[in-house]
Amino acid sequence: MKFHLPSMAIALVASVSPSVDAFSPAAQPSLIQRSALRMSTEVESPVETANGDNKNVAQTEDTSRDKVMTFSYNMSMEQKYEKPTYPGTGNGLSGDSGEYDIIVIGSGMGGLSCGALSAKYGSKVLVLESHIKVGGSAHTFSRMHNGGKYSFEVGPSIFEGLDRPSLNPLRMIFDILEETMPVETYKGLGFWTPEGYWRFPIGTKQGFEELLMEQCGEDGPKAIREWNALRDRLKTLGGSTTAVALLNLRQDAGFLSTTAGALPFVATHPDVFADLPLTFDDLSKTVDEIVTVPFVRNFIDCMCIFCGFPAKGAMTAHILYILERFFEESAAFSVPIGGTSQLGETLQRGLEKFGGKLQLNAHVDEILVEDGRAVGVRLKNGNVVKARKAVVSNATPFDTVKMMPQKEDEPKGLTKWRDDLGTLPRHGAISHLFLGVDATGLDLSHLDDPAHLIVQDWDRSMQDSQNLCSFFIPSLLDKSVCPEGKHVIHVYSSGGEPYEPWEKLTPGSEEYEEYKKERVEVLFRAVEKAIPDIRDRLEFSIIGSPLAHEAFLRRDRGTYGMAWAAGSSAPQAGLLGKVLPFPFPNLKTPVDGLLRCGDSCFPGIGTPSAAASGAIAANTMTHVDNHLQLLKEASQRDPLYKFLDPGFMGQVYKPLVQGFTPSSELRTERFEKGAGAAPVDYTAKNAERDAAAAN
Repeated sequence: MKFHLPSMAIALVASVSPSVDAFSPAAQPSLIQRSALRMSTEVESPVETANGDNKNVAQTEDTSRDKVMTFSYNMSMEQKYEKPTYPGTGNGLSGDSGEYDIIVIGSGMGGLSCGALSAKYGSKVLVLESHIKVGGSAHTFSRMHNGGKYSFEVGPSIFEGLDRPSLNPLRMIFDILEETMPVETYKGLGFWTPEGYWRFPIGTKQGFEELLMEQCGEDGPKAIREWNALRDRLKTLGGSTTAVALLNLRQDAGFLSTTAGALPFVATHPDVFADLPLTFDDLSKTVDEIVTVPFVRNFIDCMCIFCGFPAKGAMTAHILYILERFFEESAAFSVPIGGTSQLGETLQRGLEKFGGKLQLNAHVDEILVEDGRAVGVRLKNGNVVKARKAVVSNATPFDTVKMMPQKEDEPKGLTKWRDDLGTLPRHGAISHLFLGVDATGLDLSHLDDPAHLIVQDWDRSMQDSQNLCSFFIPSLLDKSVCPEGKHVIHVYSSGGEPYEPWEKLTPGSEEYEEYKKERVEVLFRAVEKAIPDIRDRLEFSIIGSPLAHEAFLRRDRGTYGMAWAAGSSAPQAGLLGKVLPFPFPNLKTPVDGLLRCGDSCFPGIGTPSAAASGAIAANTMTHVDNHLQLLKEASQRDPLYKFLDPGFMGQVYKPLVQGFTPSSELRTERFEKGAGAAPVDYTAKNAERDAAAAN
């Protein structure tokens, strides 16, 4: 669960930049700048060392609440073990040769959003997926048992704003593509903590204040005051989410036109400039200034942990959507009917509707670079696919650099970029427990919601995989995922499981099976809090180790994602990283025609954010006029989306910037004349094509 950032911040910073290519790759901040931006608490980035003195593992052996954990590996080091393979993940040997405008590597939320919107913009698009299933971390697998089919999601399970037009970027993209996804809704999250069970109700400010009074005792009134003070402190930044959306963003001069609709908000809220650094800074700094009641601090940490960090390490932006939107009456969480795979399948329909193509089981071995430009990819089966405009990697940065082996005489900037991305700190791995349960006589009336968070000890790190976990029972609302009279439960740890102990084991060996049972015992105990006789009710159980997580989700070492703690700029953050503590590497790269998207790019981890990164990449690759047309069209889908259209102000800025869009490294023959080049009306062409097909 991760909610989109106030994109206002990025637009405003870029608007005062002296460069028209405001986000082009640039050197990292100087040592003086880094020192000024450093977090108040040092965050140690462990490294893999040759002598085996591994800090990745050591940091997990004695965790504490104030410890921020990240894991680091040197991707240039030769692997000392053979990666295991698993049935059901594919051999990666599919995929034909061909030529497309845009090739997208990976069908996660970022890749599919980029591909589908690029196809809507009129480009010929191919999305290549190594796995045999679409969706990346948001896919579903099934197990047959006694003639019945049980379906489990393998990744995210808590979604807000998918049941209606909302500020969730993923829902916005569904609506732009005119695709629907049926869901059931629920109105809260269950928490099992050392104090016992309690429930966070969304859609009601009064309900939350009643929770604070109930849980905080005599400190209840103080807790309410501090919570409201935090909301007031961040109100301007939170309000910016309805001034400009992530879908307005692009990474070239055209953003001045596509975000111009935010100017009235800036005029009436000039204090937003002073708060820009706060947006990307460490949230705990603000929390420490305002909040003292332990329950409120614990709650904030729990709501931030879905981005990988508690308040310490998380950007302030991670809490803004919650502060602004979770207390509106319409707020609700969603369960996609048919499983989380429906997220990817919905985007796939949008991709194919506009002429794009998805190829499954097609593993990319290498991104081909000629004369400093990405020109295509070489597949595992040896076939070469050419890209006329761009290649976009939706793989993690660690998996992306694997596809770009070092060449002789390559530019030093490319070598440094590869080294920087390959050694970025990351979150640890995740362990999973999948349960098929006999529900005969099972009374779950005490569970109001399918999603629950479990904390064993408030004094231990929230990132500790043996301390915090979550379980999800989609079958409470979606009866299609298992046979009648049964339930399916997915239990998963926080992203802090060290990988090193696992890589020494052989899947299927007695030692491996015993270690799996040992590490997921805490997951079993978590479910027992809600269903005490869960082990007696088991039809079957499946343990997903970090090795399986890596193989099934195609994420190096099973990582939850990149982990650059807030408070300083990440390597390769571009010009933005020089003026703000921007914790993301640029989506652009030193290679012309090569972009990135996904949860390692702005705005970060989570399905809405990953989808938004894909939209930003797609916008960046098209002419600003096409982008403006799409925003205008989207603004007419629902009254809530009206703010997406920059309107008159966008047209004022357009003549000044259209000659620079796409930026020079993404230019193709369509725009080779530069300034004044007329864009293709792709929306009209697509409508004509659809009409012809209908006849």
